[in-house]
Amino acid sequence: MSPYEQLLHLAFTAPNDVKYYLTPTTLRAYDQLRAAPTAERPFRFEQVRLGVAMSLLKLVSELGEHDESRQVLDVLHRALSEARSPEDIDRIVGREARLFDRLYENLYVNEEGEELLNLFGRTLDADAPELLEEVAQEGVDLARTLDFSTDDDAE
Repeated sequence: MSPYEQLLHLAFTAPNDVKYYLTPTTLRAYDQLRAAPTAERPFRFEQVRLGVAMSLLKLVSELGEHDESRQVLDVLHRALSEARSPEDIDRIVGREARLFDRLYENLYVNEEGEELLNLFGRTLDADAPELLEEVAQEGVDLARTLDFSTDDDAE
């Protein structure tokens, strides 16, 4: 299983999340990128970028009940589900640019959350499949160490 697929499965574990976010389009994005003819590669690359970004934001939202990350996650999911070209992705994401601007405002996160947001930023900056795969692998490694418990000490 690729780091992309591993990250998706580590981020989306609740049955409703699996059903909603792990659509065939999302799950097949990495394999479709690898098999894409040259003309389709930019779009397929963007689909993988969206899947990695969605996974990282899901982990951020689980760490801190961060509403802004959930809103951006939904925009990315809509872009991945609806877009048929890189221009479609830009249009869908561009309409919600203010959500991306607010993502880092009034944000309190712990060190793990900061690492996830750093990976999210690197996802947006990545310009090659190898870089996305590297970010996905780092996300997998980090996701495996995250502690999502909130009040377990009180029990």
